[in-house]
Amino acid sequence: MKTPDLTVASTAILPIVQQDSWLEPFEPVLLARQERLRQRLQEIEQSHGSLSKFATAHQQMGLNYDARRRGYWYREWAPAAEGLFLVGDFNGWDRAATPLKKGENGVWEVFLSDKEYKDRLTHYSRYKVHVVTHRGAKDRLPATLRRAVQDPETKDYTGQVWRPEAPYTWTDQKFRINNYVREPFIYECHIGMATEEGKVSSYLEFAEKVLPRVQALGYNCLQLMAVMEHPYYGSFGYHVANFFAVSSRFGTPEELKHLINEAHNRGIAVLLDVVHSHAVKNEAEGLADFDGSGGQYFHAGPRGNHPGWDSKLFNYGQPEVQQFLLSNLRYWLEEFHFDGFRFDGVTSMLYHHHGEGVAFSSYAQYFGPEADEDAILYLQLASTLVQEIKRGALLIAEDMSGLPGLCRPISEGGVGFNYRLGMGIPDYWIKLLKHRRDEDWNLGELWYTLTNRRVGEKTVAYAESHDQALVGDKTLAHWLMDAAIYSHMSKNDPDPVVARGMALHKMIRLITLALGGEAYLTFIGNEFGHPEWVDFPRQGNDWSYHYARRQWSLADNPDLKYQYLLAFDKAMIGMAKSRRLLAAAHAHLLNNDPENQVLIFERGGLIFVFNFHVERSVPDYRFFVPKPGRYRVVLSSDSPQFDGFNRVDDALIYETFQEDEVDKLSLYVTSRTALVLARV
Repeated sequence: MKTPDLTVASTAILPIVQQDSWLEPFEPVLLARQERLRQRLQEIEQSHGSLSKFATAHQQMGLNYDARRRGYWYREWAPAAEGLFLVGDFNGWDRAATPLKKGENGVWEVFLSDKEYKDRLTHYSRYKVHVVTHRGAKDRLPATLRRAVQDPETKDYTGQVWRPEAPYTWTDQKFRINNYVREPFIYECHIGMATEEGKVSSYLEFAEKVLPRVQALGYNCLQLMAVMEHPYYGSFGYHVANFFAVSSRFGTPEELKHLINEAHNRGIAVLLDVVHSHAVKNEAEGLADFDGSGGQYFHAGPRGNHPGWDSKLFNYGQPEVQQFLLSNLRYWLEEFHFDGFRFDGVTSMLYHHHGEGVAFSSYAQYFGPEADEDAILYLQLASTLVQEIKRGALLIAEDMSGLPGLCRPISEGGVGFNYRLGMGIPDYWIKLLKHRRDEDWNLGELWYTLTNRRVGEKTVAYAESHDQALVGDKTLAHWLMDAAIYSHMSKNDPDPVVARGMALHKMIRLITLALGGEAYLTFIGNEFGHPEWVDFPRQGNDWSYHYARRQWSLADNPDLKYQYLLAFDKAMIGMAKSRRLLAAAHAHLLNNDPENQVLIFERGGLIFVFNFHVERSVPDYRFFVPKPGRYRVVLSSDSPQFDGFNRVDDALIYETFQEDEVDKLSLYVTSRTALVLARV
């Protein structure tokens, strides 16, 4: 691998500092971060040849078949352990039968030849590793385990040998991210809750039933949650135990590969929701206190415990931990053809305080002693590796702190992500709907919230994700329509609460997409106004699947109004893709009219007109446009196919005219309506 050119003269100004003079006092910190990365890459190249070779721990550690030697190697890094023994059905679960020998750098190993184990250690065999420490002895799951399966009776997890006779046959060779994803339109989804039945859905069911829906809507990226194995289903996949294991509750590794292959053949990229910010604290299933040292993969003592998540925190400064996590990224990219990652909990990684109760109001907070320089170095290594392994791969950071440069190239002084989630946008919508009357919406505040992002760093805009739908909260559709969502969604029901909810649901999504970023995201089912919240089976709900599913029949029922929200979402995505809206520069405000609650702006040559007034429709509404000519409506939320009132004639051509020496348009601007106009 060629090392990135990080050479910067001592008097040079980094590009991100040139663009933001407020960063000047902190340029030495940015340069020091670059230099530390350069030194670490140099160390890795000297010891392993390249960063990509460094990220191959999964090919040596754990259980791997050696075709040349004809047998399995099992290796485990456990420097503080006093003894390791491989146990399983292949040796009658005899904890003394198969000891490992300790070698260099705390790595234990044993070789199991085909001569002795060919008929005993086979596809589907179960196994664990018995670890003896000064604190006692426990059966553990290997760190780089590829497959963990749970006993339905005892609920105990064991490792399972996964070595099918023939490798999966991929047919996605022609898929290239850059060819199909010019701007990301992301469909965030959870495999298990993707069907309407009260059960855990599968990779195969998702490929058959949901992928066609995603393709028909026009989304070009899947973001898969909860794929990395986790012992508690209700954690939404965020308390990971087995970082290299495909969650077996949804199916086999081959079935996940089939899903990704099918997505690629439909022109859809697939992102993995990767959790490197923390890990489950369970010792029976996870990595906690693996070798008895109290640290190893995680920080020792209180620093190793997340104060809010009840989980373990990685020691990113430990070379073996860097290698473990980087190898994890390479594994998912190469073995399963993922097209990138949405990194969960990046704010927690970036700071020693993990963002807990911290309001980021000063640049000094990003570059002072609270910044976790080891974590920042790891993220720079990660972004460098991912682009090395898969050109064009997408990296999205879940960060609410707003770290400058997080989504800029490392050579410019950044961390190397492509996009950050616009986390303030959905929070704003929820607060607005909870605490303010429609009549009191401040359009200036709305404009500021949706456009307030760092220049040169791309943002994923979204009105709601899984976070807003979790139990204890509600989807936007539910906030808008409340109890009426259960009783007044019939096609011909004129209920005013639903009429308001339908109108604002469309307007909120369109203005978020148009103003909020350079990519767009929705959560599975919310595009058609899925009612209720998300709640996985747990003791508190009598282990019910009622809220852990998607009611597609609502959207497919021609007698219900959900179909109209679905149709609008498809039209909105289609308009944005065909017009390359998200590739355009930031929007320009043309008109903010508080009296009539009208907001008008231009982006990508399109004119967006939003009338948020609860009742006032204004005929002959005149406003400035930057380019003269003839315009037509290319999208109207008031169209009858979207359950609108058909007050705007989409067939009309509108010509600009001169008034007060500027070019203007005149429209009939109807209440609670969004219009998009394009020059013809």
